[in-house]
Amino acid sequence: MLRRLRVLAATLLPRGRPGRTRLVAAAAATLLTGTFAVGAGIAAAPPAQAAARTVDGGRLDWGIKESFLTYLTGPIAQGEWTLLDGAATGFRFHSATGSYDPETGALTAAFGGGVRFTGHEENGTHRLDMTLRAFTVRIADGRGTLHADVAGRDRETGRMTTAGQAALAELDLGGLDMRGAAGPLALDGVPATLTAEGEEAFAGYYPAGTALDPVSLSVDLRAPAAGSDDDPEHSEKPADDGGERRAGGGTAAPRSEIVDGAVDWGVRRTFRDYVTGPVAQGSWRLGGGAEDGGALFRFGPAEGTYDARKQRLDADFAGTLHFTGERLDLRLSGVSVTVANGRGTLFADVAADVAADVAGDGDTAADTPLVTFPVERLRAGDGLVAVTEAPAKLTARGAKAFGGLYKAGTVMDPLSVAVALDADARLPALPDLGSDPSPSAEPTAPATKARAADEPEPAGSSSSSPAVPLGVGAAAVPAAALLAYAVVRRRRTAAALAARTPAPAHTPPSATEATDDAGNPGATD
Repeated sequence: MLRRLRVLAATLLPRGRPGRTRLVAAAAATLLTGTFAVGAGIAAAPPAQAAARTVDGGRLDWGIKESFLTYLTGPIAQGEWTLLDGAATGFRFHSATGSYDPETGALTAAFGGGVRFTGHEENGTHRLDMTLRAFTVRIADGRGTLHADVAGRDRETGRMTTAGQAALAELDLGGLDMRGAAGPLALDGVPATLTAEGEEAFAGYYPAGTALDPVSLSVDLRAPAAGSDDDPEHSEKPADDGGERRAGGGTAAPRSEIVDGAVDWGVRRTFRDYVTGPVAQGSWRLGGGAEDGGALFRFGPAEGTYDARKQRLDADFAGTLHFTGERLDLRLSGVSVTVANGRGTLFADVAADVAADVAGDGDTAADTPLVTFPVERLRAGDGLVAVTEAPAKLTARGAKAFGGLYKAGTVMDPLSVAVALDADARLPALPDLGSDPSPSAEPTAPATKARAADEPEPAGSSSSSPAVPLGVGAAAVPAAALLAYAVVRRRRTAAALAARTPAPAHTPPSATEATDDAGNPGATD
């Protein structure tokens, strides 16, 4: 039945470019399948007094505004953006926390990560300087708002101001019934409009009411544990005193064995973009226990030693990372970290064939020092020794490993190391991107049908199909499908017209569709 509904959706649409037809067909198919699932009962009400659920993991994808990014990195602003706190390429923000009430549909979801935009540099100061972090989506009574902590420079006075949880954008939910969700909840391509507070956050570059990039999110919902809201197991865990005592009590030996550990490193954001971009057209694979944390890769578990007296750390980490693409084959394994004399070094066994002019005979260069990073002091706490987001620079041998794409001394992604000296110690969690809800012909709740495709879209992709009400009658389906087509057509037409109009100096264009990535691995971070 689901397949027949999708075929019907495709027959309702005019022929056009494959990408457009696929996008609109997905939106129409969602309308059809949603109507089939709830049409008979018109979105049955949730059970009485349904228990509130905790938001436990998930992601937010929001491209801010494509034309703003194009302006930022263009010849006028000559700026860049920097991802913060584990945010991933494509402006994906992670580790959702919050609450959801299935009885009313109210949702509060806060996400980790942030981004800083800088441009118009004059005498070492950026006239455009804006940081957004701690994004929060709040939905109640059919209305949605996107909030964030904002730090920005006033365009006229040059003064830096801050605002906590400023309402940046209004979210048009299109009458979507958010009640009754039990599993992962997703919203795709929700239209966003700049608020008055958002206008201030953007230093007046755009007026309130400006259309921003659509917002997509996916969050996991967890039912409260019966009889308890807390996890008492670790609530009273004592901290140790800078490496002199273990978390469980007793004096730690000067030299301790490492029982577990992880090193988190994203290599370099622009390198990841280059690998998957139009030049290399490649990908990466993880093995041996390595994990993908969105904006970073985690290697572990670990073994080795820590000497508190000598301030020395020697740790070996499991896991492999293999980048492949056009004229690109780079494999990292045998990762290790050494910290001594206030400096850390990350080593790896490297097998590389990065470019045609680089010899790649399949040999592996063992224990290649890739990056170095500063360490003020190693201290143990709660059974852990950790270095968090240390700035990393490429070594000379690391530059050779990357085939000369980067010079020695190039700033790479920050590096974090955590090793456990106690079996009960908890390693820092990876950014939690949540799970992906899978649409079905019989969804458990209308809210779970907001996704307009069979599979989640990758980070950085955006959909022009808005979230739509699903409790509509079958007679409204053809009109709704045609409306979805009209929305997409109108947006693309408006963007094309706006792109022909040059923007005045020092003012970002309003709807440019051009991209800012020429496929250069050394593009701005």
